[in-house]
Amino acid sequence: MILHATDNGVLWITLNRPESLHAITADQREQLISDFFEASADPAVRAVVVTATGRAFCAGADLRAASPARPGEPVPGDVARVVRLGAQRLIGAVLDCEKPVIAAVNGIAAGLGAHLALACDLVVAAESAQFIEVFVRRGLVPDGGGAYLLPRLVGPRRAKELMFFGDALCAADAERLGLVNRVVPDADLAPTVRAWAQRLAAGPTRALALTKQLVNASLDTDRTAAFAAEAAAQEINMTTADAREGVASFVERRAPRFRGR
Repeated sequence: MILHATDNGVLWITLNRPESLHAITADQREQLISDFFEASADPAVRAVVVTATGRAFCAGADLRAASPARPGEPVPGDVARVVRLGAQRLIGAVLDCEKPVIAAVNGIAAGLGAHLALACDLVVAAESAQFIEVFVRRGLVPDGGGAYLLPRLVGPRRAKELMFFGDALCAADAERLGLVNRVVPDADLAPTVRAWAQRLAAGPTRALALTKQLVNASLDTDRTAAFAAEAAAQEINMTTADAREGVASFVERRAPRFRGR
């Protein structure tokens, strides 16, 4: 249900249940979480791409496959526990992945599927892609970090509009609002993402990881803490071989050869 391939330092994670529009089951969710943690620890992986087969990216959580946490009447706390250990862990795994993650959105991204894409560091969407905050259509509250991610990307008023109405957002409008980095013709999605991923995989991996941490943390902290984190990241990064190579290549007037270390 999830395909894996590593090519020139890029891990391609491909959702492969097109008959269900890649609605995520509990097993798939756990596999994805494991994939992101393993990518962080694997020096052979220097960038990650998440995409899907067929006409959809991800329709959200698979509600048909979901089962009650306990038989009989629900116990207070069960739903919150399922959300914490399920959708929130998945989004956290993407945000915390120590390698840059690109979402290649090839079609509909709804609910948790939209949040999976938005948690990625970069988003490239095919012209046919749509983003839908589908929760309100089912009488549900957004999960998977949606109320955390969206206001930080588009501001609270736009976030409320998307979540209150649940209307489909086309790729061009998603790009205009800042949810998407690039919109490309459907046929150009894979080559465009591959080119970006290869550039990231050839870059200074630890510097990218530290940069990702700084940017993500900056949205939740004050200037003093952000400046302290920046200084600490600089201290850590200057111990890497890639930082030394970057400085040496500048002095020697040549292109750097980063090794991800």
